Amino acid sequence: MNTLVATPEMTELAARIKQWALDLGFSQVGIADTDLQLEEQRLQQWLDQGMHGEMQYMAQHGMMRARPAELLPGTLRVISVRLDYLPKAAGFATNLADPTQAYISRYALGRDYHKIIRQKLKQLADKISSVQGEFGFRPFVDSAPVLERPLAAKAGLGWIGKHSLLLNPAAGSWFFLGELLVDLPLPVDQPLTQDCGNCVACITMCPTGAIVAPYVVDARRCISYLTIELKDAIPEELRPLIGNRIYGCDDCQLVCPVNRTAPLTDEADFQRRPQWQSQTLLALLQWDEATFLKQTEGSAIRRIGFSRWQRNLAVGIGNAPYSFDNIEVLQSFSDHPDLMVREHLEWALAQQLHKQQQAELQNRQQQRLIRIIQLGLPRDA
Repeated sequence: MNTLVATPEMTELAARIKQWALDLGFSQVGIADTDLQLEEQRLQQWLDQGMHGEMQYMAQHGMMRARPAELLPGTLRVISVRLDYLPKAAGFATNLADPTQAYISRYALGRDYHKIIRQKLKQLADKISSVQGEFGFRPFVDSAPVLERPLAAKAGLGWIGKHSLLLNPAAGSWFFLGELLVDLPLPVDQPLTQDCGNCVACITMCPTGAIVAPYVVDARRCISYLTIELKDAIPEELRPLIGNRIYGCDDCQLVCPVNRTAPLTDEADFQRRPQWQSQTLLALLQWDEATFLKQTEGSAIRRIGFSRWQRNLAVGIGNAPYSFDNIEVLQSFSDHPDLMVREHLEWALAQQLHKQQQAELQNRQQQRLIRIIQLGLPRDA
């Protein structure tokens, strides 16, 4: 609970911090206390149900995620920042509508956001120390056990949506979050009073049914988890539901009505890189590891590694319409040295061969119908 009374000096400093943050390029900034007791039970239940899947780091630090002061002893406040990232050439409709193209979550189309935001947070800390003198601080960008969305909600940056993402009335959910833990008794901001109301679009439209209840995401079914966090084989029953999404998924954001007026970013580092423009699944599968590393330099995509990259592409090609080229390329990987990747390639090949058989059967039926019509025979002949 916040029992500190901000002095005029801290109130003035808070105002200057917010302006400095905006000057550094952040879209919004707010300040919260460190009390997240209300989140602890919810977090523990989620962990107890195993919904974190293989993300052992989620459970490793216990309730530290809800106790920022344990990360940095002496922490009194959390400066929470928002940075919009929706690129100008997002190409949602054309990319998702073409099952031969590779769909990459829009946050990963540009440069890795971790370094960008962390650098800006350090610059913000330098600004503060230039007028305040030495103080205790630590920046975080999705890189430590911190419940960043509840903290951002307490800081007034938005409210938690039913898809578990933070929603801002002006920016939707197309933004990154970062935190600067400080030992300064700054005045705190008030949370927003808005919520999602009766809307359940994200729940009903999730391709894999990963949003199992309002505000509860079972990571084990989430496409972002399956294509990014999961290190082993993707469960076979979920593969057809992934479609052409090879790195993350944006569906719950795409259907959210709050996102209809979300702004596009002017940040050059977040714009869509040329190598992700209308790339086909088949072309990407034929990259060797050296090409993958070169093309993903400075990108968040590199963190999944080459094996998971190929695994995801194999699933996408398995879901794609039949083509002879798909079969030919998949067969060329029959002796792939990575057993996990090979299993997904074999699955994809089986899917393509099955679609080939269906296409040939349909073609024979069409040819038979044409002959019947030409001969003037009854169609059930």
